[in-house]
Amino acid sequence: MKITIISVGKLKEKYLKQGIQEYLKRLSSYAKVDIIEVADEKAPENLSEAEEKQVKDKEGERILQAISPDTYVITLEIEGKMLSSEQLAKKMDELALHGKSKLAFVIGGSLGISEAVQQRSNFAISFSKMTFPHQLMRLILLEQVYRGFRISRGEPYHK
Repeated sequence: MKITIISVGKLKEKYLKQGIQEYLKRLSSYAKVDIIEVADEKAPENLSEAEEKQVKDKEGERILQAISPDTYVITLEIEGKMLSSEQLAKKMDELALHGKSKLAFVIGGSLGISEAVQQRSNFAISFSKMTFPHQLMRLILLEQVYRGFRISRGEPYHK
């Protein structure tokens, strides 16, 4: 399986980079995993609704350019479906079983994702009703994907 994580913005924090590198290393025996960072738009505080949409649309265009037509897209959205780790593992297994060998997870910018990206999405998941920094979500997502592979293979993993 080839997994791509498409995320808005550059990762700056050293501790997050280290954690992400650790999970990419662990995942290398299960799947090919790439991270694509697309540029974020400058978004000052107190944007109007129209300005917010404009920012999300520009970021969305960049996200969509990084997705090939044969890729199954899972977006991370607050209103997405909440899954347990076991359910995520099962979802990834089902996709592989049905020949979906290219999988992309999309993490939007600080304002979320555009309508165009939501329309391209095949499945939306939510990690929580809480808000997390989108940079931190990369690490959390990678950990859960790794956990999913361990669960699917019946390998021990801390519960």
